[in-house]
Amino acid sequence: MTEPGPALPRPAGLRLAPFRALRPAVTAGPALAARLSPPYDIVDEAERDALETADPANAVRLILPRDRPGQAGSRYQEAANTLRAWRADGTLARERDAGLYVYELTDGSRALRGLVGALALADPEAGIILPHENTMAGPVSDRLALTRATRANLEPIFLLYDGGGPGAGIVEVAAKGQPLLTATMSDGITHRVWTITDPSSLAAIAADLLPRRALIADGHHRYATYRQYQAERHAAGDGPGPWDHGLAFLVDAQANGPQVHPIHRVVTGIGLAEAVRRAGAAYRVRPLDEPADDGPALERALAAAGPGSAFVVTDGAQAWLLDEPDPAVLDPMLPAGRSDAFTSLDVTVAHYGLIAGLWGRPDSEEAVGYRHDAASAIAAARGAGNGHGTRDNAGDGAGAAVALLVRPTPLEAVTAVAAAGERMPRKSTLFTPKPRTGLLFRLIE
Repeated sequence: MTEPGPALPRPAGLRLAPFRALRPAVTAGPALAARLSPPYDIVDEAERDALETADPANAVRLILPRDRPGQAGSRYQEAANTLRAWRADGTLARERDAGLYVYELTDGSRALRGLVGALALADPEAGIILPHENTMAGPVSDRLALTRATRANLEPIFLLYDGGGPGAGIVEVAAKGQPLLTATMSDGITHRVWTITDPSSLAAIAADLLPRRALIADGHHRYATYRQYQAERHAAGDGPGPWDHGLAFLVDAQANGPQVHPIHRVVTGIGLAEAVRRAGAAYRVRPLDEPADDGPALERALAAAGPGSAFVVTDGAQAWLLDEPDPAVLDPMLPAGRSDAFTSLDVTVAHYGLIAGLWGRPDSEEAVGYRHDAASAIAAARGAGNGHGTRDNAGDGAGAAVALLVRPTPLEAVTAVAAAGERMPRKSTLFTPKPRTGLLFRLIE
């Protein structure tokens, strides 16, 4: 029988502590922009290469390090070596005083603004920090190995809270001052960071946040990593320390909420004809007139579907709309004893009713892939059917695949599921705009 580990600290409420950020010594302009990266989980290999080429000091070298030639698994130590070198040569500078950091992302017409700080970690059962998605073991294991090696939080998790209190006013005032960091990226979004170090302002923010709770919008795997690393350090006898906190970007949803987009699925082991035939047991299935490789057009057709779950399934050559679901067929496939908020989600029906139930595919990393835009999901499905597998994409087999396009999950539905203590299927939501990696790091020391 395994002995229970030491009890972990339990914060009294939502706490975002000041910290001494490690940030680029270059503070503005194209030189800073060239050192920033999207979050690790949305960087593909081509973008990784481009970021490394743009600037040898791009943050992608920390969050997606490469193995030394012939030394598999050395990438985590490479990240630690790189971080150490950048601190030593002045590429990165550490703030003298601890503070909270106002972080704003704006395209000139709309802004997303919040606070970056050290979040006190809490068990989800405490009802302080609410996850809404399940996680996968692989990404958590990867991020944990990186944390062990670097002893740093390299990317913040993204949290939303129902604010409107005095903290929002302090953030607004701070954002009128001179920014610490400013960079405009190629997508037109400007990223700016200000510092709050005034003790009375920090105390007012702390008092405002304490009775509230926050929803994890993005970063479930990173939050799971924070908590695993915390548990490891306590099990090693290290006691309370900086590992009881994790880097977080906390946004007042009332003042500056994000947009929610879908994450589409690529389902392998089934071809389009068979997928449509089986889906017909529970849905009305109709071929679409839109070009089957035109992601935005297919998303518009899906958005026009009526009530109840609806999807578009395509292999890039043909596309079909699945709508008007039959509850008598689908409901028995959904988990029993769950809230209406959970069972009514399109992503819930997609995984339990369509992918697992009607299509008979396991809900595994190998069988279900994820893409942040429709075009890349369609391209992945088309690639699987063009000689990259063992069977033609019209049938089943290792080479067959379809893109399953889903609608965005409304923010209020995400909040309702999290408040009920439930978890949506993994990769159910995409919140934008995304914070850039490389502006603020947090050392765990």
